[in-house]
Parts: sequence; structure tokens; C-alpha cells
Amino acid sequence: MTNYDASSIKILEGLEAVRVRPGMYIGSVDARGLHHLVWEILDNAIDEALNGFGKLIKLSINTDGSITVEDEGRGMPVDLHESGRSALEVIFTVLHAGGKFQEGAYKTSGGLHGVGASVVNALSEWVEVDVFKNKHHYQLRFSDGGTKTSSLKDLGPCNKSGSKVRFKPDPQIFSTTTFNASTIVEHVQEQAFLLEGVRFLIHDAINQREYDFCYEDGLKAFVNYLNTDKKVLHDPYTFSSKSDNGIEVNVAFQYTDSYTESIFSFVNLVRTKDGGSHESGFKSGFTKAINEFARANGFLKEKDKNFEGNDIREGLLVIISLAVPENLIQFEGQTKGKLGTPEAETVTRSIVFENVTYFLNENRSLAQEIITKIQKATLAREAARKAREEARNSKKNAKAIEKILSGKLAVAQSKDHRKTELFLVEGDSAGGSAKQCRDSKYQAILPLRGKVLNTERASLSDIYKNEELNTIIHALGTGMGQDFTLDDLKYDKVIIMTDADTDGAHIQVLLLTFFYRFMPELIKTGHVYIAMPPLYMIAQGKEKHYAYDDEQLTLLKGQFKGEVKRFKGLGEMNASELWQTTMDPNTRTLIAVSLDDATACERKVSVLMGSNADLRRAWIEDNIDFTLEESYEVK
Repeated sequence: MTNYDASSIKILEGLEAVRVRPGMYIGSVDARGLHHLVWEILDNAIDEALNGFGKLIKLSINTDGSITVEDEGRGMPVDLHESGRSALEVIFTVLHAGGKFQEGAYKTSGGLHGVGASVVNALSEWVEVDVFKNKHHYQLRFSDGGTKTSSLKDLGPCNKSGSKVRFKPDPQIFSTTTFNASTIVEHVQEQAFLLEGVRFLIHDAINQREYDFCYEDGLKAFVNYLNTDKKVLHDPYTFSSKSDNGIEVNVAFQYTDSYTESIFSFVNLVRTKDGGSHESGFKSGFTKAINEFARANGFLKEKDKNFEGNDIREGLLVIISLAVPENLIQFEGQTKGKLGTPEAETVTRSIVFENVTYFLNENRSLAQEIITKIQKATLAREAARKAREEARNSKKNAKAIEKILSGKLAVAQSKDHRKTELFLVEGDSAGGSAKQCRDSKYQAILPLRGKVLNTERASLSDIYKNEELNTIIHALGTGMGQDFTLDDLKYDKVIIMTDADTDGAHIQVLLLTFFYRFMPELIKTGHVYIAMPPLYMIAQGKEKHYAYDDEQLTLLKGQFKGEVKRFKGLGEMNASELWQTTMDPNTRTLIAVSLDDATACERKVSVLMGSNADLRRAWIEDNIDFTLEESYEVK
């Protein structure tokens, strides 16, 4: 386009803007964005229950690829809107239209921006809305991204109230339209923990499963659920208080014997994965309560420094759930990942300080045990700091580290860390092939010898003593734990490349556990990937064709005739094959590792990597179907 004038400016009307730029409204058009549609409709049902209207919410995963959400609330309005259309049509076709903007309609609400229903409509193949209100059943249907297919219908009398929304995502918008039942079930169970006394029923028609969640003491049950496999110091402690400005703070916490902290925060039942003012308020209030108690009871002398927050929170699991009035709530972005309400920090800090102080004074023997744990964490951190400083300042240690890296790490020539990649490769054989075929300008190779340490139960000193993990830490350059600094990361992509077998999968899980526990920002910021080597090759003359699963192999067998080779490991591929299939940026497939559901991840890592074999076996039996061919499908 050479001319740039008024004719170049296009105005997107109605829901067209959503279809053109869906990422602005739901974050992405992959599986994460697909499930965000469910959360938007579910949030509307939850908002009714949150404000005291209805105690039952039903969700169905239907065989035709659609989702149904039904509540027992007041029912969406169906009367004539001032725009000349029914209010129901306005809700589903006009952005920023909804009851959340009308003062008094909702005391608290997660769906702040009023775009949820209309965005779901815009990104769906069809939407069907049923409203049960004024003892009548009304229905309105849309198709093709929000086009009304008929006027609002009155289907006759009924004896219930509420709303039911059924929608099918548009395959022209999303890269996948297959819902993950486990993702939905885990999210709904999380909501049930937070919304005490409200019952959630899930019907999974695809897998023929039913789920029924309802908790009377939700936050306590939530903590027990997440800490199932951990040794705990005490029962979960819960407290709740409401400030004069209407902000309600609900907290549950429990100390465990682990070496990492876990904080999960919510605002009006929406997971704030990026934290915000309420998390800052909790940390400062909790730290102040511990330090003042420690000084008042002689654990900290006058000359002693206060305990640091990171040491205080070692082994602490916390659930923070705030109910914030509509006139105060400030989320950053439509996906509501971070709370920006400044009043929430002040209120949370005050309430946490008061209640934790009470907890410590009422449980003095336990308080002493917690202080002792904090003192040990402080000593361990100081010892680790001294060891790191000595290593940095000691020429002998520096040379030893350099020798270890030089003997293992094949560095990338480029210093542009925005383009470089580090491959963590299983075994010296595969590492040798990778070194031969790599793009040495941008790709570094670090072979790993055997399986690394399971860090779910490991201390910092255990990790620093482990040669393989220590090598990874120094190769990345970021440090770990409290000393982790993302700005020092030497590679844009950290790619785990292992054999496509059980040992390779185990190594992947061990490395991911390490990154999740001690370098979580590496995952959160999208720097961790898993390489996808092929399972099969069909050679037809000089041509080679690769299959990454049994389904692809079946397709290839129908197209090509030749010998089928099953790769048992990376070492069975020559350098050119490894490059073409697994390492070449133009032809390879990488799995990006992300942290979509932190609470589900906490639970799974704890169970699968913890010490309780019975829990691990139960989870595997409940979630994985094994066939005679030893393939598996995660439900």
C-alpha cells in the first residue's frame, strides 16, 4: 500500500474486532484461549452465586464439541433495552455491555469488563442461550460469530430461574477446538474450593464421567488438597475479615517441610496468576507479624537483623481469596492476571498482620517450631551465599567450573541471547550427534549423564552438590531460587531433548520439576521447550519420511512403501537425521512449556514427584489408560 490516507482507516463494527484480533480479548487462539471461553461463561454463572443467587452450577462437556453452563441465578434480562433490542441480545452482541457496569447489580464480580458473553459469541460457530425468568422460558440463538438467527422466543411457562448458555467454538478461529476435560475439572474444583457451599456438577459426555464438588470449609480443604503428599507442621489456619471499604480478605496457610513457597491468590474467584497488590499486602503483613513476634519473644536480639521474607515463607503454602467491590476493583488486562487495586494492599496487610499475630500468640509451641524453621532457612541461605561468593572469587573453583563446562558444553558463538538456544540432551551419544549437526552460531549443546536429582524434596545444598544440575545452573547463568535473575539468562530457548521412551520422559519430568521449583520464571516467561524427535522412519529409495506417532505412521504407510524403522533413542539417528527432524528451526516441532494452572501443577508435581508411592499409583491409575502396545493417553 503506497497511499496512506483516510481510505486506509478501517472501522471494525460490532464483534468484528474480536474476530480480527481475538488475542486482545482471550490471550491466544490455542488451547489456552479455547478454555478461556469456558471461564468467561462460567464466571457469569459464578457471579450470580457469588452475590447470593443460586447454589448450583452445572457444566457439560458435550460430544459435539460444545460446552453448556447452567446456573440457578436470577436469569439474564430479556426485556426491551433502550437501544431497541432485547437486553439479552445486547449482552451477547455488544462489547462492554452488562450488569457489571450498573451500580448495585453486583456487589462483587470477576467479570469486570462486560465483554465475556459477547466475546464468546464472536468466537463461536454458534451460541444458544436459554433464560428462565418471570416463570417463562426464553431462547435466543446466534451463529457464525454472533449473527442472530432468530428473534427472542418465549417457549412458554416454567417453574425455575437461571440462565443456560451452550456454545461451540469456531474452528476458523482456534488452532484446536478440542476441550481438555482434566483442565476444566481442575478449574471447576478450584472454584468450588473458593465458593463455599455452592455445588458444581460436571457431566463429561465424551469420557462418560460425572463430578460433584461442594465444600463447606473450602479454603482449608483447598490447602489439604494441595499439600496431600507433604509433611505438614500444623493444620491449615484460616481467617476472614472485611474492611470498612467493603474488601473482604480470606486466607488459609500451612507450613510444610518443603524448601519452596507456594502462594495462590484469587480476586472474586478469578485466579491472579501474576499476583498484584493483595499478594504484596500479604507478604508484608506476614513478614511484619513474624518479625515482631520473634523480637518480642527473644528469638531476635536487638542487634539481629529481621528475618527476610523469603526465609519466612520457605515451606509455606498460602491461599489468598479477596472479594473486592465493583467500584474498587482494578485488573490489569481482560484476562485479569494481576490485581492493581491499591486499597487491596493496605487492607490485606493490616488483616494479615492482625490475624497472624493472633495465631502466633495462641499457638506458642508451634510458633517456636516455625521460628526454628525460619532460622534454619536463614542459616542455609547465608551458607549458600558464602559458598557462591567463594566460588566466584576463587580462581580454583572458577577453573573447576570452567573445566566442567568446557568438557561438556558446546557453546553457541553468537552473543545475542535473544537468538541462542541451549539443548539439554540425554546421553553422550546423542550429545555427540547433536554437536555434529547443530547450528554452532546459535545452538549450544549440553549432554546430561543419566537422570538428574529429583528436586521435589531437595534442599539448595543438595542441588549445589549435584554435578548435572550445577552444570545446568552455570550454563544458564541465571542462578536459582532467591538468586534467580532472568536478565542473566544466556539463552532464549532452553530445549529438553530426550529419547522418546519412559526413561526420556522421566528425565523430562525431573528437569521440569527442577525448573518449576527453583527457576519458575523460566517457565512463566516462555523460555522452556521440549524437543519432539520422531518415533518412526519410512525409507523409500533415497527418500526418508518421519512419523511422530502411530497415527502419522499409519498415514505414511498408506502413501509410501518401504522399510519402517523404529527409533529407540536419539543415538540411533545419525547427525543429519537428528538435525532435519528435531533441531532444524525450519522443520522441527517444539512443545512450549507453560504454566496455565498453578494450583493443578502444584498438586501434580507434589503427587507425582513426592515420596508417597500410593498416591502416585492412584493418580496414574485414575488418569492414564494403558493399552497392550504400552502407548498412553492422558485424560
